[in-house]
Amino acid sequence: MKIAVLGTGMVGRAIAGRLSTLGHDVVIGTRDAEQTLARTEPDWLGNVPFAQWQQDHQAVRLAAFADAGAHGEIIVNATQGALSLSALEATGAANLSGKVLLDVALPLDLSQGMPPTLTVANTDSLAEQIQRTYPEARVVKSLNTMLADIMVDPARLPGRHNVFVAGEDAAAKETVTGLLREFGWPAEDTVDLGGIRAARAAEMYGAMTFALSAAFNSFDFNIAIVRA
Repeated sequence: MKIAVLGTGMVGRAIAGRLSTLGHDVVIGTRDAEQTLARTEPDWLGNVPFAQWQQDHQAVRLAAFADAGAHGEIIVNATQGALSLSALEATGAANLSGKVLLDVALPLDLSQGMPPTLTVANTDSLAEQIQRTYPEARVVKSLNTMLADIMVDPARLPGRHNVFVAGEDAAAKETVTGLLREFGWPAEDTVDLGGIRAARAAEMYGAMTFALSAAFNSFDFNIAIVRA
């Protein structure tokens, strides 16, 4: 399947790399491909420059957002949440129309340092903003409640734990659930939260994520739902 992953950071790289190893035709989208490839210093999280990462993932191509969007039958938004709407505008409404748009971004505000706050919460969510802005896209929120490495390799953690999906289009959620199964998420551990409004809860879990990471000094954990 042809998949566009928007965003060249840690999350975009993890998802694109895993999809490529699974046999998908993957293009990573960025605002300026030449500028992205020209970077020689690690980013603020210490991730190696993209050009260095790409040497180990040569099947994953880099392109401008619009070209990546035109390529993808499925679009994955793995951009910084505060910049997601701008990135999707650059991708182009025509390149999003009718397509499943898997939104994994968190709308983090890092202007005051750590822990971050959310740019939108309680009465709205990034996923809802994306769906309103691009009504012809089939937006599904998922995977934003965990570390990127766990997103694409749930076996990294012992035992059963959960991943969530939210969106208005049942067929789109099934498509995303299929990708999750390819990553290693069993169907029984995938929880359908309902419509896109449930993305508010999934995104607001970000505050708990950063509180737990401070307590554990690690992001290597996930949610496990225990029911009677």
